Amino acid sequence: MSNTIEQNLNKLGVTLPQAAAPAANYVPFVKTGNQLFISGQLPMLDGKIAKVGKVGVDLSTEDGVEAARLCAINLLAQAKAATGDLSKVVRLVKIVGFVNTNGDFGDQPKVINGASDFFVAAMGDAGRHARSAVSAASLPFNAAVEIEAIFEITD
Repeated sequence: MSNTIEQNLNKLGVTLPQAAAPAANYVPFVKTGNQLFISGQLPMLDGKIAKVGKVGVDLSTEDGVEAARLCAINLLAQAKAATGDLSKVVRLVKIVGFVNTNGDFGDQPKVINGASDFFVAAMGDAGRHARSAVSAASLPFNAAVEIEAIFEITD
């Protein structure tokens, strides 16, 4: 599958960044059995958080969608770091997306579609997944979005 994912990333014009180091006392991923749990990723671009603030207040919904897409790119970078090769990624099982908003924002699903749409474009049907999309009163470093993921992997 790596060739397919890598080819799709090339077609999308996406180069995976180096996987981000943890920002606190946790590990970026845990492999157990055939599952890979990846810690929440922020919308990092060129080593900096690209989208900061509350979606619907400081940022538009479209900014949130782009932030979610960046989180998804960073999740794939972590998956590659964890496995050494994207051919070991069988499928995306689930994502949990957190959107930095105030209490009356209701477009969390639309924002997290930025990640969901990217995963399907990059992974095909193996990128279709279960998910949750919720608001958070704040996120680390005032990031607009944070997303965690569970992948099925093989040896």
